[in-house]
Amino acid sequence: MPESVRIVEVGPRDGLQNEKVAIPVTTRLELIKRLAAAGLRSIEVGSFVSPKRIPQMAGTDQVVRQLPMDDEVRYPVLVPNQQGMAAAIDAGAREIAIFASASETFSWKNINCSIAESIERFRPVVEMANANHVAVRGYVSCVLGCPYEGPVPIDAVVSVSQRLAQLGCYEISLGDTIGIGTPLQARTAVRAVAQDIGIDALAVHFHDTRGQAMANILACLEEGVAVVDSAVAGLGGCPYARGATGNVSTEDLLFMLHGMGVTTGVDLGSVIDAGLFISAELGRSTGSKVAQAMIA
Repeated sequence: MPESVRIVEVGPRDGLQNEKVAIPVTTRLELIKRLAAAGLRSIEVGSFVSPKRIPQMAGTDQVVRQLPMDDEVRYPVLVPNQQGMAAAIDAGAREIAIFASASETFSWKNINCSIAESIERFRPVVEMANANHVAVRGYVSCVLGCPYEGPVPIDAVVSVSQRLAQLGCYEISLGDTIGIGTPLQARTAVRAVAQDIGIDALAVHFHDTRGQAMANILACLEEGVAVVDSAVAGLGGCPYARGATGNVSTEDLLFMLHGMGVTTGVDLGSVIDAGLFISAELGRSTGSKVAQAMIA
């Protein structure tokens, strides 16, 4: 069990992009400001994708331009291709994230190409990032199951993770995209990938569709993982997963970690307040069980 955990807050990107209500740039900036003030030091703030495809992420360039890129907080953005990378550089981004799937079918359905082709598409993106001193993080989706193929072979998860690491990603986040995994599966996946690229280069990203996210995270922490992705107020939900309830809540994750004596550097009360703020803007209640209990 690690003594400290770095939380990568993905609510302003992975969370909001799957919400039905589009949030304006000013509100997104206010959310990010509140999350940073709470002590979060890695906050994914948007994605440079076509507004036609994901209208919720329109204006990401405006968000990035208004953030203090010289402070101690990292503000990664998701980049799908060279065009997006050029826009990210122009806006002043200092860290990007790229993505690949462990499922061939999901890759074709999601980005209309094979896994191998998706990796090659990112090669020039990483070259652009390196030339501009921009850090690169990698995501692997469907590591514990695919909505089209069902179970995903562990060898496929290891292979994609290895290729992203070789491409130049400093960290690989393993994602249970449809929230179907259980603790033993999560532990097995982390252990297999860690044998190849090292536990220090791994993060985990769990959706709580079937209520297994916290148990899965704990299993991975016990394997030595010290970086966990989460979303304030449990924002989001995978559009490919029936009944998806979104990412694991940052508030709930903090409650568990602090209860185990794990250091995060994040103030739970401030994150709860940030979650209530954005939930009100979305016109719904918070998805955090801890927040619901504390405001009852």
